[in-house]
Amino acid sequence: MNFFELIESRRSVRAYSPAPIEPEKLAAILEAANRAPSAGNLQAYEIYLVRDAAVRRLLARAALDQFFLAQAPIALVFCTHARRSAERYGRRGAELYALQDATVACTFAMLAAAAQGLGTVWVGAFDEEAVRRAIGAPEAHRPVAILPVGYPAEQPPATPRRPLSDLVREI
Repeated sequence: MNFFELIESRRSVRAYSPAPIEPEKLAAILEAANRAPSAGNLQAYEIYLVRDAAVRRLLARAALDQFFLAQAPIALVFCTHARRSAERYGRRGAELYALQDATVACTFAMLAAAAQGLGTVWVGAFDEEAVRRAIGAPEAHRPVAILPVGYPAEQPPATPRRPLSDLVREI
């Protein structure tokens, strides 16, 4: 599958099979996230790999009772590490670049999962403090995205997208 076919076929999955993820597939996902571009190549983010079922249930509760999170065999929690970026870029690095770094890494992980036949969905609705407590992250790590990863137990249809004429502003 080429890149554009991958983009076209990726779906947000909210039902997962209990089948475990092969270690080599997980490694490929994490390596893809690690290869994501970042401001100044500082990689101002942390990835928490959550296998523990009890912690995934805590994440699901923290994510406003999105219980499909607990269904996936793995959840990746992407957190900013603002201090890494602030040392070079000051306030803009702390407030923006670290956020961009974490979200680009999450996107790379999402696409790497899809390329291997795995399902994901970007979860951004959650109580940050409850997520931080669930994963044992320090105050310096701000959770910005949760990515459940697993084999899909559903095949969601494509969702409608805005037409480019409504989305793109040519100057």
